[in-house]
Amino acid sequence: MSSARRTDLPPHLTTHLTTDLSTPRALAGRTVRPVGLGCMNLNHGYSDFPTEEDATALIHTALDAGVDHFDTATLYGSGRNEELVGRALGTHRKEVFLASKGGLTGATREKAGGVDGRPETLKLQVEDSLRRLGTDFIDLYYLHRLDRQVPVEDSAGALAELIQSGKIGAYGLSEVSAATLERAHAVHPVAAVQNEYSLWTRNPEWGLLDACRRTGTTLVAFSPVGRAFLTGALQDPAALPAGDMRHRMPRFSAEHYPANRALLEPLRAEAERLGATPASLSIAWLLAQGPEVLAIPGTTSAAHLAEDRAAEQVVLSVRDVARVGAIINHATVHGHRYAESQRATIDTEDAPAHE
Repeated sequence: MSSARRTDLPPHLTTHLTTDLSTPRALAGRTVRPVGLGCMNLNHGYSDFPTEEDATALIHTALDAGVDHFDTATLYGSGRNEELVGRALGTHRKEVFLASKGGLTGATREKAGGVDGRPETLKLQVEDSLRRLGTDFIDLYYLHRLDRQVPVEDSAGALAELIQSGKIGAYGLSEVSAATLERAHAVHPVAAVQNEYSLWTRNPEWGLLDACRRTGTTLVAFSPVGRAFLTGALQDPAALPAGDMRHRMPRFSAEHYPANRALLEPLRAEAERLGATPASLSIAWLLAQGPEVLAIPGTTSAAHLAEDRAAEQVVLSVRDVARVGAIINHATVHGHRYAESQRATIDTEDAPAHE
């Protein structure tokens, strides 16, 4: 990718820019805080996982701090993440907005890669999620990945039936394109799309954000601090434990990471100027893209949780948003966000329309 910075102001900033980042935002007919908690980090994907006792304590800290949106999935920890979240929420379950996902599990005999969006699978997985979460109702249930062997209309229809039966309150899609959102929305309104979105992953800006605005769909951004890259704390990805997923991601490779790390110093300077940290500024930049955007950073640290939530208090002007966005973006980042082998399950737009 090019090393030249983009300095033009995206047109959507003049019409959709949000300046008060602390105002609750709409999600599936409810309102939630702009910054929720993605729970994957507690036992899936990365490394140095906390004990269940410490993970439970983190969720309780989040509850005490006013976090009201928790996100998990069937895939995470092969169901153990849902069990952990369900036990930790306990009697607080009805006080929060709870989201989970289905249609993506470990590889099976029938489905290579574990992607399975068949209606019968989704219905069974919702029942399993309800049991593991210890609840009779999930506020939002996503199709975790598009199954290219199953029309999205069929998956959407099954999730609509689960809404009608009272098992889930609404449904969403994850890592999908604008075209897929429009197709599913024609079957039943899609409450949310959960896609990766951050300063260094701009894919939603290449069509999905506009589609969300047309359909009234909330964009829930996962990995809003770039899998810890945007915190500035990850100096050497090679030192991560062997099982950490970032070893398989090109941007963290020895080939690309030094060039990417060089982008952090100007980001730190902007954060210092604005009285923020790189992490809180990165999330604030994301929230400023519009009131239909939410963030669900994941963490295992109470201090980082507080830092993430501080994004709601950052004050940004249009010029600030443009300056920060010009430092780290599609044109300045080196490497693809996923390895070639991982891209088969990703339906998002992969490049700006003009490229």
